[in-house]
Amino acid sequence: MTRAIEAAEALGLAHQVTRHGRVNSLAEAAAARGIEPAELIKTIVVRLADDDYRFVLVPGDREIAWPKLRTVLGVKRMSMPDAATALAVTGYVRGTITPLGSTNAWPVIADERITGTISIGGGDHGVGLTVDAKELADALNATTADVTDPQA
Repeated sequence: MTRAIEAAEALGLAHQVTRHGRVNSLAEAAAARGIEPAELIKTIVVRLADDDYRFVLVPGDREIAWPKLRTVLGVKRMSMPDAATALAVTGYVRGTITPLGSTNAWPVIADERITGTISIGGGDHGVGLTVDAKELADALNATTADVTDPQA
């Protein structure tokens, strides 16, 4: 059992665990989970300042709209941490990052298009948690806002 699954259970979040082998793309992951790419939620870590990070939940078919996210967060600058820093501040390696079970409970921003039944990373390669988007946002006390654009 991963920390993410343990965290979902501790939060009382109804979920279904999907396990599949390693994949090479978001499209492969969505296919392995039997969902559309938009239903597969990417968790992106952004750095606002030293020791100040946010989790941004992004539909699989979209990307962060940096101007929109800066406005929502009220900052002029932010960056994405390198892989070692992301691991240090979340406890997860890239490709497995999720706010569920993170070693730090950074605030969560969820794109407003994340609705219905979704799949979010389960804290290890090839592990996903199928959950209700609203229940997840509520459990994580997420701020919901328009923070993405269609992928270029």
